[in-house]
Amino acid sequence: MITIILSSCPPSLRGYLTRWLIEVSSGVYVGKVNARLREKIWDIILAEITNGRAIMTYPDQSTEQGFSILMHNHEWATTDLEGLQLIMRPSTKKTTRSPRGWSNASRRRRARR
Repeated sequence: MITIILSSCPPSLRGYLTRWLIEVSSGVYVGKVNARLREKIWDIILAEITNGRAIMTYPDQSTEQGFSILMHNHEWATTDLEGLQLIMRPSTKKTTRSPRGWSNASRRRRARR
């Protein structure tokens, strides 16, 4: 069973996916297809989607979780951590280096002496 989530995709691609999958919600497709057809569907999604995003999950017995994730044009990314596929979000905070030298508390303590 595969799950495909699309956003900002052309209507022709949505109609194409309804040949093999059921659209359970707007942009969410679910169905049971073989591996060959699954790869063909993903190739067509990559060819047809322009500025949109696509995520596909499918069963994969070679992973501990039992499924794999494919993403296209998404700000989040999959990362492998000891055999588990996890989703890594980009940090929104700007990383700043800690100031060099003494901390404010240390400066106050030294000033009291």
